[in-house]
Amino acid sequence: MTGKTQKILIYGYGNPGRQDDGLGVMLAEEIERWSAEKGFHNIHTDSNYQLNIEDADTLAKHDLVIFADASREDIDTFIMEPLEASAKSEFTMHSVSPAFVLHLSRQAFNREPEAFLIHIKGYEWEFMGEMSEKAKKNLNQATDYLKKYLIENSK
Repeated sequence: MTGKTQKILIYGYGNPGRQDDGLGVMLAEEIERWSAEKGFHNIHTDSNYQLNIEDADTLAKHDLVIFADASREDIDTFIMEPLEASAKSEFTMHSVSPAFVLHLSRQAFNREPEAFLIHIKGYEWEFMGEMSEKAKKNLNQATDYLKKYLIENSK
């Protein structure tokens, strides 16, 4: 984007009441604090237990969207990958995938922001509020990485 400041959304999802499942929400909360301190008025955050079809409207109002979620994948700490819109719906109760919400944004609002998904490695998933120590370290690494990324892309 040239000549215009990008509107950026960090959308964390997961359940903070299930230990490491709250990693995405915690990342969004940390970025919200940090961006306010730094005066980045173009960086917005949102979080929820799960993604919903109504989130397509929120996505359509941004140029760049970065979803953040806890991961059970075989990764070291975290990964950030480009996200492509997909019409494949993977409904779990009322939840949908980030790719499907991106698809809905394009279909309903003719807007498809650039999108990424940060997967943060989690280890413990019990109904407890305390995150595992290893997950906290992964969260810190992902947060540091994202802050640098946002500084580079917030101009």
